[in-house]
Amino acid sequence: MTNSKNLKQEFIEYTRNCILSRRPSDKSEFTIGRTAADSYVSFVEVDKLFSYNPEKWKDIKSIFDIDSSEKIKEIYLELVGDKEFNKVDCLQASQYFRSNALKHYYCFLKAREVVLGKTGSQHGVVDDSPEFCQRNDKQSLQQIFYGAPGTGKSHAVKTETEAWEKRGRVVRTTFHPDSDYSTFVGTYKPTTESVQRYDIYNKPMTRDGVPVMEQIITYEFVEQAFLQAYIDAWKNREEPEFLIIEEINRGNCAQIFGDLFQLLDRGNDGCSEYAIRADKDLQKHLCKAFEDVEIADYPNVKAGKELLLPGNLYIRATMNTSDQSLFPIDSAFKRRWDWKYVPIAKGNENGTELNWMIEVDGDLYDWWTFVTTINKHVFETTNSEDKQLGFFFCKAKANIISAETFVCKVIFYLWNDVFKDFGFDDKIFEDNEDNENPKLSFDKFYLANGTVNEGKVRMFLDNLGMMPKESTEGNSNIVDPKTKIEVNGRTVRFINAIPYMAVEEYVHLNPGKTAQEVVGVWDQFKNCSMRTWIVCNKQDHDAMKPQYANYSHEIKCADGQSLWVNKDGWMHHPQNPNLRDTIAEFIKAVNDAELGVAITETTL
Repeated sequence: MTNSKNLKQEFIEYTRNCILSRRPSDKSEFTIGRTAADSYVSFVEVDKLFSYNPEKWKDIKSIFDIDSSEKIKEIYLELVGDKEFNKVDCLQASQYFRSNALKHYYCFLKAREVVLGKTGSQHGVVDDSPEFCQRNDKQSLQQIFYGAPGTGKSHAVKTETEAWEKRGRVVRTTFHPDSDYSTFVGTYKPTTESVQRYDIYNKPMTRDGVPVMEQIITYEFVEQAFLQAYIDAWKNREEPEFLIIEEINRGNCAQIFGDLFQLLDRGNDGCSEYAIRADKDLQKHLCKAFEDVEIADYPNVKAGKELLLPGNLYIRATMNTSDQSLFPIDSAFKRRWDWKYVPIAKGNENGTELNWMIEVDGDLYDWWTFVTTINKHVFETTNSEDKQLGFFFCKAKANIISAETFVCKVIFYLWNDVFKDFGFDDKIFEDNEDNENPKLSFDKFYLANGTVNEGKVRMFLDNLGMMPKESTEGNSNIVDPKTKIEVNGRTVRFINAIPYMAVEEYVHLNPGKTAQEVVGVWDQFKNCSMRTWIVCNKQDHDAMKPQYANYSHEIKCADGQSLWVNKDGWMHHPQNPNLRDTIAEFIKAVNDAELGVAITETTL
């Protein structure tokens, strides 16, 4: 480890002599002033750099104790991804001094490693990550995220660009059938201006000594999304600029991009290989926009004569495969983009799986089970994945998708955009309550007063073989509030949760047992259930009909395999001895087996 005092002194010399000024006050100056250099050294100290959360970074006593550029890079990425740090970093009095100071320290260490031969690279090539430089070969310059509706394409783009959006380095637009070149690039638009009024003798008019004003219509050039991102990228080439285009295939790309299409051919430096000439109106506007911007290496760009995409301008777009017939994208345009498929997968938030439910008449149906089930029917009907649903097709509130949301979003899409061209002959569309019209037409999902007919929603889910999970209210599956049932001290809320909680406790107590061994132990209790099975392995689970397989609880075991516990066939009637009580049978059998799992029931 290098002596931190020596490293600090080296960094001070580096900032004063090696960092180029972005906007020197004197054109003869080539480095930043002493005050700015000292500010970078000051803001890289832990008391300022980590002032937003000192406790989190208490283990770092001095940033100069770290002589690894990779470690500094890790710290930098964590900081710029932290909302609280960005609030402090964006304060006007010291705007971006913290993050820029750390970037300069990274560059200093990287250069130092190259000189001392610590890079491990034969040619001493420094890291060109986009977080620190303006070009990264690993990061795509132009990329389209595509997939079925609701797969999280926009979220994927947001995740990539979120840190830079907080710095004002992101411009968004959405294409639609009426989008064209002028709404994407810019155009002259009429505006009103207040001017002095003159009389017929061309003398200024006044009233009581006050000038008489009048409103006239003038025209000014108004930048749109492309030009906003383009100008911002050239103004600050040290940081990436992102242009995000939502629903790119809902617009006519050939019409919208026009001659900008040629700019999409990028060279190894990330800049456009072929420039295009700007018309006089655009040239005039760009010349004014770049008046105080240093672009010495591209004088025609600064003068506004030519358009050329800089290497720090990244373009991201999203495309729903279900909308691809609106405006087909030609192959020449496609070749200039990198394509990233966003698959259908169960949603998660910060690494935690989302367990959304559809609520129908107080019962809860698993949303992900519905998505996977209906997608099988969509594929079988259309022979295509384009019309399938992604997990985020509709939004849940507090993890619940209401019946109204389900009908107006999901049912409407399925009936009007997916199945209407293929007919409704599948059994999932049967209405066994209507002899005259035995098909579930869309209008049946609404009552005469305009409210959702939840009975028909339940019928559709039943047709799909789905069974409800625990109800939110009024269900006999809920443990009587006058009693308390516990499994090894864990309180049970639902009657049919008792078996799988008991198996979970056993798995926890016996971490060395495989899934099949656990199945062998608990299979002895199947006579306590109304059904033919209580616990099964993956092979048996996959062979079941969906309505039975879906109404079970999955438990992962030490060998990485899963087993499933049946949630059906359980009833508890402690007050009525004339009715069979499968739960009472199960509790007695488990306690007698002395498996280390104790199930207790106490009257409160």
